[in-house]
Amino acid sequence: MISIAVVSGKGGTGKTTLATSLFLSLENAQLIDADVDEPNCSLFLDIKTEYVKDAQVPIPVIDSTKCILCGECVKNCEYNALANLPNQILVFDRICHGCGVCSVVCPTEAITEKNRSLGKIFSGTNEKRRFDYGELIVGEELSTPIISTLKEQIDEEKDYVIFDSPPGSACPMVEAVIDVDYVIVVAEPTPFGLSDMKVVVETLYQLNKKFGVIINKKGIGNEELENYCREKGIPILLRIPFDLKIAKSYSVGNNLLKTFPEWKGKFQKIIKEITEEVKNE
Repeated sequence: MISIAVVSGKGGTGKTTLATSLFLSLENAQLIDADVDEPNCSLFLDIKTEYVKDAQVPIPVIDSTKCILCGECVKNCEYNALANLPNQILVFDRICHGCGVCSVVCPTEAITEKNRSLGKIFSGTNEKRRFDYGELIVGEELSTPIISTLKEQIDEEKDYVIFDSPPGSACPMVEAVIDVDYVIVVAEPTPFGLSDMKVVVETLYQLNKKFGVIINKKGIGNEELENYCREKGIPILLRIPFDLKIAKSYSVGNNLLKTFPEWKGKFQKIIKEITEEVKNE
């Protein structure tokens, strides 16, 4: 299996369009919509999905009869999810990441754990294609455990798995790309698009990931983005023109390949190049 993540520095660059197009250009593949704050790949796919399970995170439960208020759990919590009050240890459920360190360091074994649901996982299949996505519960903020749960849905029988990652370069994006074989960065050639893409590129360098760029809306801006890619030695995998027909097709829920079937060969060429690079590595 070859795993590919599609990322972008900001929203609205065409990440979902590219992820679904790559997915539909393959025969035996899986698409995982890891943009759990606003999953929308389903709008462009003819695949019915069903609820699979909840995505949960374990949070600490403190037994006051055993707790000696030593504060070890508070001192070792990286996320400040615990507070040492005069008469109790206070737990902030919504910022707890479920790492379990507090229960490990507790000298009196006063801390156990219970699961708290953060979102839901959905899945569906159509012939040899499988689609999974996660959905964050309204009001929740912690999305990385949902992405981790989505990874448990990976079907090892598929030739490819495509991740539609959250935009930006924060923890959710890192969680989505941390163990994939290759990353495709979708960028638009504007000053704003270039600025945000640079942050993503620096993050990918830190993660030591192989990646290339797809320029979407080519012609809307200037050549600064392409100059940056040449200076950094970043391969440009594809250039998609700024075309009103593409925008109109997208606005009514049509996938790019439905309106422009001739693009299928271009996406298959990208997949072939990525596959050869990954296998050679």
